[in-house]
Amino acid sequence: MEREGNDCDFGGDVVSLPCSSILSSTFLLDHVGEVVVSLFSDGLSWNLVEPVENQDVSTCLGIKYVSKIANEIALSDIYAVELLDISLIHKSNLPRATERTLLVHETKMYHFTVHGFIRSKSQPSQWILTEYTFGHENLQTCQMWVDQLNELLKLEVRRPRNLLVFVHPRSGKCNGCRNWEAVAPIFSRAKVETKVIVTERAGQAYDMMLSITNKELNSYDGVIAVGGDGFFNEILNGFLSPRLRAPYPPTPPGFVHLAKDKGDSLAADEDEIFEKTSSQIENHLPLISTPNQPRSRISNSNSEDKAHGFPVPNEWFRFGIIPSGSTDAIVICTTGTRDPITSALHIVLGKRVHLDIAQVVRWKTTPRSEVEPFVRYAASFSGYGFYGDVITESEKYRWMGPKRYDYAGTMVFLRHRSYEAEISYLDVEPEETMPTPKRSRESNLLWGLKAPRRSERSICRINCKVCNETPKNAANEICSLTPHLNSETRRWVKSKGRFISVGAAVISCRNEKAPDGLVAEAHLSDGFLHLIMIKECPHASYLWHLTQLTRRGGNPLNFKFVEHHKTPAFTFTSSGNESVWNVDGEMFQAHQLSAQVFRGLVCMFATGPEV
Repeated sequence: MEREGNDCDFGGDVVSLPCSSILSSTFLLDHVGEVVVSLFSDGLSWNLVEPVENQDVSTCLGIKYVSKIANEIALSDIYAVELLDISLIHKSNLPRATERTLLVHETKMYHFTVHGFIRSKSQPSQWILTEYTFGHENLQTCQMWVDQLNELLKLEVRRPRNLLVFVHPRSGKCNGCRNWEAVAPIFSRAKVETKVIVTERAGQAYDMMLSITNKELNSYDGVIAVGGDGFFNEILNGFLSPRLRAPYPPTPPGFVHLAKDKGDSLAADEDEIFEKTSSQIENHLPLISTPNQPRSRISNSNSEDKAHGFPVPNEWFRFGIIPSGSTDAIVICTTGTRDPITSALHIVLGKRVHLDIAQVVRWKTTPRSEVEPFVRYAASFSGYGFYGDVITESEKYRWMGPKRYDYAGTMVFLRHRSYEAEISYLDVEPEETMPTPKRSRESNLLWGLKAPRRSERSICRINCKVCNETPKNAANEICSLTPHLNSETRRWVKSKGRFISVGAAVISCRNEKAPDGLVAEAHLSDGFLHLIMIKECPHASYLWHLTQLTRRGGNPLNFKFVEHHKTPAFTFTSSGNESVWNVDGEMFQAHQLSAQVFRGLVCMFATGPEV
């Protein structure tokens, strides 16, 4: 906490602090000693009454090291303050001698505890719980401090007060209930009310989110998923399916739509579809905000009819995830770490970051199916070929837990199948898409030109400039969600052939086995999908591509058989009889589909990775 002001004399210590503090008292800090505590509008600060020279000093190779004792905590890092009953408090006297001699005294007095967090020095982006217990002989003094601190915490308007929590007991290694029990005390201390639902069957969370009225949903500040990426996808789809009324993805001329569709349209007879569903969603007022217009409507870009949009009554509605899954890619990308405590702290402290969501529309399930649009939403990744085969194969071995993905992946890799398909993607302005650089003639089958150095990549971090940039084409509400669809230079590019896999990453998809993710430079809220097409190639070449994914700083996209394009939309048509996609870890059968990304459609209780 940076402070400005005059030097103040606290018990012999002269420290640079503003003298206009809200409160200032002398307390016994548990396990430290007597301190003078000052309360400011942005946090707490304290200083030992004894001289600074009293701190423990150690010597190594002739160099003196002074142990640093925490002496402040920002209000934004405090999640709870508790007044405790009279009990023992420990006082540590640190002598002036350089040799450490610890004398511990136990004193009965009233005390209060400030709960907060510190950042781990060894684990990037991980937050560690910490608490400071201050004791005083006078109960009224402790009560006054607790009341004043709680009043300041109430000014943190973004912090949630009421949450709906879904717990998946069998997610990942079946740690859902255990992880919730570990973090539940954090919510209790922070005085956050939670309605906890432990699911008993697949699809239960989806059904509940689908049927819950917005009047009830608006009583919550957010929805928390205690599980993995697939469980969050279930909750997300239950939330968006009856509420988000947006056009279907754009498609190139010749793409099969409904009978009334004509080539490059945004949807297949939207008026007819909206008319059929309007009576079903009257009670489902939307709770979705856009980055630039938190109370805007999502509407048909070709119509001014207000019936095609909706208001946003709760601009602070957010989603949170307590990681308990097999990969937890969404949590790693939004908080920087796979740690339930860190995620819980992001939630109770009311952190906020926007997240892109992909709309995936299946037009045909099989080649002989009737054309019937079915919408799914994805927050991390949608993949075909290798990815679809892995998720299909893994379903046979659910009893293996998360290890089933390794086993299924090995089996699918050994088969080395490829599939014929046609993919069309929307190419927009070159400076926005940043295509993969061309390779020299000397490039062999495995290697291409050296990929951009890590320092040259625009990696998504907390307060990301790319995600916070105002879209150029956000002239109205729907444009703010799909700004890149309005580029004047947009054109459709077709790619047809045999592919080992086709994937569309919404975010980088970092996880423990792919530390940089599928696309290291993908952002949380830039309005782009990263389309990755792996063409048919020798077995050894594909193995080297997969190996690069597992290396920090690897170049998995820097191969001749790999196409990588940043695009706001794409279409897919399989040439085979069966076609299975992996959408956020869930199977999705689709012979023909189209997809687009909505920029910053939902908000998460997160900040983005700190490191």
